[in-house]
Amino acid sequence: MEKIRSIFKNKVLVLDGAMGTMVQSYNLSENDFRGERFKDHPNDLKGNNEVLSLTRPDVISAIHRSYLEAGADIIETNTFSANSISQEDYSLENVVYDLNKISAELAKSEAKNFTDFPRFVAGAIGPTNRTASLSPDVNNPGFRNVNFDMLKDSYAEQVRGLYDGGVDIFLIETVFDTLNCKAALFAVSDLLDSEKVDIPVMISGTITDASGRTLSGQTVEAFLHSISHVKPIAIGLNCALGVSQMRPWLSDLSKASNTYVFAFPNAGLPNEFGEYDQTAIQMAKEIREFAKDGLVNLVGGCCGTTPKHIKAISDNVKNITPRKIPNIPNFTNLSGLEPLTIRPESNFVNIGERTNVTGSSIFRKLIKNENYEKALSVARDQVENGAQIIDINMDEGLLDSESAMETFLRLIASEPDISRVPIMIDSSKWSVLEIGLKNMQGKGIVNSISLKEGEKEFIKQASIIKKYGAAVIVMAFDEEGQADTYDRKIEICLRAYKILTENVGFLPQDIIFDPNIFAVATGIEEHNEYALAFIDAARTIKEKMPEVHVSGGVSNLSFSFRGNNAVRESMHSIFLFHAVKAGMDMGIVNPGQLTLYDDIDESLKKIIEDVIFNRDEDSTERLVNVAGDFVGEGKRKEKDLSWREVSVNERLIHSLVEGITDYIEEDTEQSRLNFDRPIEVIEGPLMDGMNKVGDLFQSGKMFLPQVVKSARVMKKSVAHLVPFIEKEKEKLGTMKSNGKILMATVKGDVHDIGKNIVGVVLACNGYDIIDLGVMVPCDKIIKTAIKEQVDIIGLSGLITPSLDEMVFVAKELERKGLKIPLMIGGATTSRRHTAIKIDEHYSGFSVHVTDASRSVGVVGKVLNEDLVEDFISSTKKDYNSIRKSFFEKDHKKNKLDIETARKRKFLEDWDAYTIIDPQLKGKKVIKNFPLAKLVDYIDWGPFFHTWELKGKYPNILKNEKYGEQAKLLFDDAIAMLNEVIKNNELTADAVFGIYPATSEDENVTVEGHNFNFPRQLVDKGSDKINYSLADFISTNQDWIGMFAVTAGKGIESIISRYEKEHDDYKIIMIKAIADRLAEAFAEKLHQMIRVDFWGYSTEEDLEIKNLIKEEYDGIRPAPGYPACPDHKEKDKIWQILDVEKEVGISLTESRAMYPAASVSGWYFSHPKSVYFSVLNN
Repeated sequence: MEKIRSIFKNKVLVLDGAMGTMVQSYNLSENDFRGERFKDHPNDLKGNNEVLSLTRPDVISAIHRSYLEAGADIIETNTFSANSISQEDYSLENVVYDLNKISAELAKSEAKNFTDFPRFVAGAIGPTNRTASLSPDVNNPGFRNVNFDMLKDSYAEQVRGLYDGGVDIFLIETVFDTLNCKAALFAVSDLLDSEKVDIPVMISGTITDASGRTLSGQTVEAFLHSISHVKPIAIGLNCALGVSQMRPWLSDLSKASNTYVFAFPNAGLPNEFGEYDQTAIQMAKEIREFAKDGLVNLVGGCCGTTPKHIKAISDNVKNITPRKIPNIPNFTNLSGLEPLTIRPESNFVNIGERTNVTGSSIFRKLIKNENYEKALSVARDQVENGAQIIDINMDEGLLDSESAMETFLRLIASEPDISRVPIMIDSSKWSVLEIGLKNMQGKGIVNSISLKEGEKEFIKQASIIKKYGAAVIVMAFDEEGQADTYDRKIEICLRAYKILTENVGFLPQDIIFDPNIFAVATGIEEHNEYALAFIDAARTIKEKMPEVHVSGGVSNLSFSFRGNNAVRESMHSIFLFHAVKAGMDMGIVNPGQLTLYDDIDESLKKIIEDVIFNRDEDSTERLVNVAGDFVGEGKRKEKDLSWREVSVNERLIHSLVEGITDYIEEDTEQSRLNFDRPIEVIEGPLMDGMNKVGDLFQSGKMFLPQVVKSARVMKKSVAHLVPFIEKEKEKLGTMKSNGKILMATVKGDVHDIGKNIVGVVLACNGYDIIDLGVMVPCDKIIKTAIKEQVDIIGLSGLITPSLDEMVFVAKELERKGLKIPLMIGGATTSRRHTAIKIDEHYSGFSVHVTDASRSVGVVGKVLNEDLVEDFISSTKKDYNSIRKSFFEKDHKKNKLDIETARKRKFLEDWDAYTIIDPQLKGKKVIKNFPLAKLVDYIDWGPFFHTWELKGKYPNILKNEKYGEQAKLLFDDAIAMLNEVIKNNELTADAVFGIYPATSEDENVTVEGHNFNFPRQLVDKGSDKINYSLADFISTNQDWIGMFAVTAGKGIESIISRYEKEHDDYKIIMIKAIADRLAEAFAEKLHQMIRVDFWGYSTEEDLEIKNLIKEEYDGIRPAPGYPACPDHKEKDKIWQILDVEKEVGISLTESRAMYPAASVSGWYFSHPKSVYFSVLNN
């Protein structure tokens, strides 16, 4: 295992080519296939290539030899169909073991003769000629001509033969049905467990057409999620497609996979005679591109390929560096036909509960009456209403639960609109759970197992679930019973976690704990703590086991109010609001029975929260007393038509938030008549409504199913407006646009002030702007650019990871052969970076634009036929000069090795140095800090830079060139700032802490986390210091501070107001002011740290202007800045301070902070600590 793994690291390996193609070239007769052993066999055997290992071993050995001579590192055994199910067609199922063992021995024998470099034999395991996920009878979608156990037993015999024959690898290939593949993997796992050996497993799926899906309907990533549980050494694609057709799906697999990736495509697509025409040279050239672009670690050939193809491929990839395995985050990956990745920002995963015979009387009747068609509609409705996973339970005394589960899952498999989401198999009976696992091709969830029957049974069941490749829900239930207190919940969950991760080998992210939601307000005193115990347990579980999930059945909470839907729905929504904040990140919920947290009657809300948090002894009695007042007042506001009396725009917003479609067309039409243009309805009330939906969702007061309904309302309203918009376009058709420009802030970045300014300026100059917003993935940028036939693509970004994303966009444009001009802008971009990193990789034109004022000139030249040629030529010449200078300097620049650089570090005599213990030890949160106290700390210089007015404040106000304009701008800013302060429109929050710290080399250890602070490596001379931030922390016992502040809370509603007024000027202004307030808060807080919370400085006479100039002891560097360029260091600050929970600042995948008006970093107290750069390393 380790030998082949080490080879994978060092070279692009080569797999052999087609066995069938080569067998055909021998023109063998029926007698060849029969041989002496089967001369009297009753069936024709010609075409059964696998039998040739027994009857013409010389031919098979010669084919192996030819591929080894061509340079193959790995050859496959002649066993693609050597399984009892496939061999049944020839009545040879009784010789399957011999076919595999002898085939393996033939291949091993040939491989041993080649000693120039290591050669390996892969035991080829094909898909059989039947499918476990699809019915062969279109009229009976629930029928199967094979099941999981039949497949597993068949594969077990094949695997045993291959193992006994000495294969080095198991290759499960040409997977068109993942359930078949899982049966093969189960058989392989059984053998490896029984023999206690570790033989590598490779798995190769088959994408059948341009849809990018397998025959059974899975996408590449869904397939990957379904089979990753066996930790294959490599995952790949083969067959069905030629090299060029396979590329998009291989690229998806390569980016998503945390193991080695391979491909062995066909020699092109078959011609009308079923033959493959692509030559060895043509195919090798295309596969070389796979390798050069870092997509693969192993390549080979499938149908139509010969030793000539493999020789050419081997020669073409010989000296290419293999693909590096990407660092994939440890998120929970599930799948149906499509993938579901549960990320930290996923908020709350809704599990549909209505396909449950114990929870839904309607569904129970349908299943009992075998009305499966209508039962499927229940599942479909849940998915359409936003359920991301559907829970299926067939536990009913009068049902054959095993049969019902199997039938329903098989029928779901034929319904792609349902089976696209993962399945949760729900039962208290192990036999039903296992039947479910045997009929699920995706990666689903088992609900549930527990320690109720002891550790031995728990380990047994968990091990089997892991072997099937499912995630698992673990109930807080042990030998003593269900956990009903906080302490018991935590005790059982920690015990189960230790067993699952250490004994069974479960990944933490595949573990979901259900700490038991019990009914409250029952009148029994012992039950009063149930809700609070769950919420507190959820919080502790996420703290102690951060990668696991917390789930629960929410409807249990309100069981004592059966029949009163209004109270029950309110209890569910209020409980979820608090439980989700504590750490509950998934739950079994009826999407149709969730009311909005903000819509609940305030008096009822207070009583329910008193019950949930057990605030007083009479809360239950008070809830019982008022419950009758709310009978029949469920969430559906359609019944209460008082909202129809408000203005039409308010009605539109209400319909969006509540998901009401009844009146949307008539309200949309009335609103349209009130505006000059139909587009203004979208830009006004519809966007206001969707912004409100977004705010509610982000704050946890609204859940995905409700958001889905809101989106439907929006879609219906827009559909009504489209004909009027199109008619308007026809009328304006004579108005010629100067050009069409696509603008986007790239994926991972949420900053858009600069982009918006450029868009406004260009729009005012007659250009059509398509603004895709922020966090825009590359694929969307390119597809939109092609669809809209744009003239220029403008890419914007503020944080350093955005630079890499821009390079990726350029490379993808180049790969697709597009030449659309690229306009690059944003705070971290530069002419130098564009020249060295982007222009170098893009044969189209790319140009860096320093500010909005220059964008008009740049665009004007690019789109002017008379000017464009000279402009491109001069820019390219400039960029070539920059690259030449850079590479010459880079070559000449002397770099120190790390040991030498450490000898030149900043040195402090720590024994003599007095370390000042802080007044505050640990964490503190400040909420709603008065904005008025920040005004004096504002550094106005960068504010004017935002508006592209260069100069220092306050001198800029007297500038001869644009002082008058700067003064007007400043007056507007002060007016808006005063209004913000007066109306409390923005909120300033902070979390900070001071913790014990020690350093070693470039690392500082804090609270069990290790911050890495790079050291300068440039040779500045032996008398100069090569700094690392770690130098300013003692190697013994010291302190370090860290912080995160924001002044951006509330900005979205302000922006919405200005967007409604179409006031781009004020939108940019408020963003700039929020940004200045955040920096001012960071400065003010740093002063409070130095003087009060840490107390290492007095600063009695230090003026504000000196603070802004940082004329004080200590520094506050930030991740992403020159002294520590890696934004990933923010993750540790976020974990130590629990930033998102405490003050609501979240990080995107590229570590941009949201709200954008936020600042974070560290506090160093050493008086000689300084700022510096490691960017030249």
